[in-house]
Amino acid sequence: MFYRYCFSAIIVIPGRLSLAFTVRRVLSGKFRAFLLVVFILSFLWSCAGIIERPVGIPPPLMTIEPSDIPPLEDDLDRASLTTAIERSLEYYERLPEDELYRFGDTVYTVGEMKESLLQFMGILEMPLSDEMKRDLIKETFSLYRASGKTGSGDVLFTGYYAPVLEGSVEKTSCYRYPLYRTPDDHVVINLGKFKSSYEGERIIARIVDREAVPYYTRKDIDIDKCLNERGLEIVWLADPVDVFFLHIQGSGIIHLRDGSYINVSYEQSNGHPYRSVGRLLMDERKLSIGEVSMRGIKEYLNEHPEEMLDILGHNESYVFFRIVESGPVGSLNVPVTGGRTIATDAKLFPRGALAFIRVRKPVLDTDGNIESWISFSRFVLNQDTGGAIKGPGRVDLYCGEDEYAEVMAGHMNEEGDLYFLVTKKAKNR
Repeated sequence: MFYRYCFSAIIVIPGRLSLAFTVRRVLSGKFRAFLLVVFILSFLWSCAGIIERPVGIPPPLMTIEPSDIPPLEDDLDRASLTTAIERSLEYYERLPEDELYRFGDTVYTVGEMKESLLQFMGILEMPLSDEMKRDLIKETFSLYRASGKTGSGDVLFTGYYAPVLEGSVEKTSCYRYPLYRTPDDHVVINLGKFKSSYEGERIIARIVDREAVPYYTRKDIDIDKCLNERGLEIVWLADPVDVFFLHIQGSGIIHLRDGSYINVSYEQSNGHPYRSVGRLLMDERKLSIGEVSMRGIKEYLNEHPEEMLDILGHNESYVFFRIVESGPVGSLNVPVTGGRTIATDAKLFPRGALAFIRVRKPVLDTDGNIESWISFSRFVLNQDTGGAIKGPGRVDLYCGEDEYAEVMAGHMNEEGDLYFLVTKKAKNR
């Protein structure tokens, strides 16, 4: 869309157009073509510099009035919150002090982000009632609300978890579906290094005849076996559906045949966009909207093995893993904390920051089935991201590692509220 606009501008702006034709008339051969290309690229560059946010599109985080601050009630234990905060502090310690984070129209340095988290922990440790602590948080911190999908604060929450799966470090007749490490021909091209307006944008490629081409898709890897016999296998699993959902979760725990465990976590992807298998099964009328959950999809695939690889191949996105020492690791390269870590669009929201969510969670019966959904709220830390988590209206909550986490992650598809907190600037106190 951007290039079409700029090309039209060249046609309708007489001065620029006549210059282009003048160059074409006076010069000839390769040098004339070279100058024409340089001219067009220069014009495109200048167009990029003047394009602003479209009118009417709200920023990712919006300031709210003190009267709109929600009750800051938390349904989890304080120890897990402290752990999550300490992990964000560990992340900030690795960054240069002058790195900046934006909250609405206000900018904070890494140093201020660290101080903000330390102040919050200090309030938690005060010998005060919960109500007094909440009042002090409101006095000390600015709250910003995520604009959501439509600008009205409507945020869709989903969940993810770390499955515990049986596996083997060697391929056997039972364990024959691999998790791969990042291949050597996997190339990450950071576009921001070529042009500042593309900061944060990247493409994944491989080089063929000195040309960058898209990396292999899921079908290329799982059906055409293009990565076979390259020594990339980390571990082998027994079920291709487990492998698929481990790609979606991004991390897991593998119980090996000798009784030991290894933690695997996301390292890279193939760069192709995430496509929902659940949506495909609904569109093809193979599952109803009420049946589309992790459990429902697994049951359908296990009942229709002849369709399995084609259905899974609909999602061209593919994940490469690494072994990590302690627990599932998020995009900040620190462990995620069950119930306390969220994944958001890293281009829009401040990484590592303190946040507050209000949404619903399931209540299970004695057989582990969902009997109802109830509202809850809690403080969380923005410590992860994901291929399907795009835009200001999407949040993925890390639910943990147990059976409840699996059920919650498999069924959570709820609209809720997302707020970010940061210490008020001195002028705003």
